[in-house]
Amino acid sequence: MASASHRRSLRKRRVLVVSAAVVAAGVGAGALVLSANATSAVDLYHQTLAAKDGWASSGSGTTGGAKADAAHTFTVTTRAQLVKALGSVSDTAPRIIEVKGTIDANTDDSGKKLTCADYAAGTGYSLTAYLKAFDPSAYGRAKLPSGTQESARAAAQKKQAANIVFKVPANTTIVGVPGTKAGITGGMLQIQKVGNVIVRNLTFADTEDCFPQWDPTDGDDGNWNSEYDSVTLRGATHVWADHNTFTDAGHLDSANPKYYGREYQVHDGELDITKSSDLVTVEHNQFTSHDKTMLIGSSDSEPGGKLRVTLHHNLWKGVVQRAPLTRVGQVHLYNNVYDVTPFNGYNLQYSINSRARAQVVAQNNYWTVPGSIKLSKLLSGDGTGSVAGTGNLVNGTTTDLVAAYNAANSKKIKPTVNWTPTLTAGLESSTKNLPTELAKTAGAGVLTAS
Repeated sequence: MASASHRRSLRKRRVLVVSAAVVAAGVGAGALVLSANATSAVDLYHQTLAAKDGWASSGSGTTGGAKADAAHTFTVTTRAQLVKALGSVSDTAPRIIEVKGTIDANTDDSGKKLTCADYAAGTGYSLTAYLKAFDPSAYGRAKLPSGTQESARAAAQKKQAANIVFKVPANTTIVGVPGTKAGITGGMLQIQKVGNVIVRNLTFADTEDCFPQWDPTDGDDGNWNSEYDSVTLRGATHVWADHNTFTDAGHLDSANPKYYGREYQVHDGELDITKSSDLVTVEHNQFTSHDKTMLIGSSDSEPGGKLRVTLHHNLWKGVVQRAPLTRVGQVHLYNNVYDVTPFNGYNLQYSINSRARAQVVAQNNYWTVPGSIKLSKLLSGDGTGSVAGTGNLVNGTTTDLVAAYNAANSKKIKPTVNWTPTLTAGLESSTKNLPTELAKTAGAGVLTAS
């Protein structure tokens, strides 16, 4: 690990330079101007969420590891270093973790590449044996798999989880070092029952489950379900996710085989916010080339009063569904761009799903929609959710998305909500230039340092 003096000199050099022209252009809080007290030079690694910037700014706000001392400031380049820097979730001392370059989660402590075969070794698991044991023609479709091969699959999955799941403590900032292609491949950041966490400037690619479970009871034909999200919030509070890129790149779903007539799905979510997580701001990220992208609320029976989430200035491209799927909570979506043109083999099912009494405000977002996709496909719901929408554009034309959905579906989406957003820093009233703007300002690799 670098000496304290070396780390201090690095932080002194790594300064976010804010262009006055960008400020004047009104890119929006969080794009490049990320602090309520921003000056011409702001330390990227100690930056905190601006006032009124979405739900995560409410109350005590979100400061992450801004108060970290030298002993809790780390620069990491390997999986083993990341694990050491994260430490124990019981240690809540503020910490800053600077990720330099791309970390492959599927490596051992010495840096050796690990494969699915390495995780399966010693467990008795074999995909061939698993497929034979639970073939619906013999095993049936009435119950979940159980027995020797299912136990072996679970054991192999547990071995992989021990290697690729990174548990994030409270009061932590994890930031990619600009100019280093910083990110995590094949891993999952788990933010569970902790608060005050910042995740920025990272590319999360191909978080792959080697051992999906067959569920013959999932839907009419059964499904293969995988375990890991790139970033998962479970009972977390005050989380700010900013300028990250999420993608399946490295293993697109088009490479997945089919077993029992169903896709062998190795990916779960990109960024899921569940188990009564609350006070979350997700901004200036790119979500691309993925199926089940973002889940807000893991069950229709989630209790009320939580799941308050703001999504703004995010770019969604080549996303099949869950952008997001919302349950129960109060969710504000503004100034996002949705390009639903088929991309990398990913074809739209819907963009926004409001169910289980969710109260969604969708304001000044922009959809690029090819002629082959009906406007009624942009929303989805179960008949209990709400979407109050104003200023949303489809191909540059103001469009009532709820009316378009309701005209084609029997389970109606309610067009009114029971709350009014007030934490709306950076909200842009003009959305026509959003596709061009966010192509340049959303995602990892945009933030710069001098």
